[in-house]
Amino acid sequence: MMKRVSSINDDKKDFYQRVFEITRLIPKGRVTSYGAIAKALGATGSSRMIGWALNGCSKEHGVPIPAHRVVNRNGVLTGKHHFNPPSSMQKQLEAEGIEIKDDKVVDFEKLFWDPIKELSEDW
Repeated sequence: MMKRVSSINDDKKDFYQRVFEITRLIPKGRVTSYGAIAKALGATGSSRMIGWALNGCSKEHGVPIPAHRVVNRNGVLTGKHHFNPPSSMQKQLEAEGIEIKDDKVVDFEKLFWDPIKELSEDW
């Protein structure tokens, strides 16, 4: 049986809301990756969907979404071109005490926030 279009759109909206919820939990001064969020949502291999969800978002229902804390699996600021201006992603991270060199988070492994380890099993 095929899903109705409204049902598909509802599924996408729910997925995006879950991405926003996890992203809001990333502590200041820490970063995570698109893939780590996807894995925490049970959607391994959907890193690009995480990127699309966070693309250009700054608030959802008036609540800030710290998308600047989400980087690629190597700590590179691959999403910076979605910020206006692109340098603002780096500036926001540096304001939280995160050092960036050549568009990459210095000490990425140390600063990495793994939602699977940090969130309860009830997530």
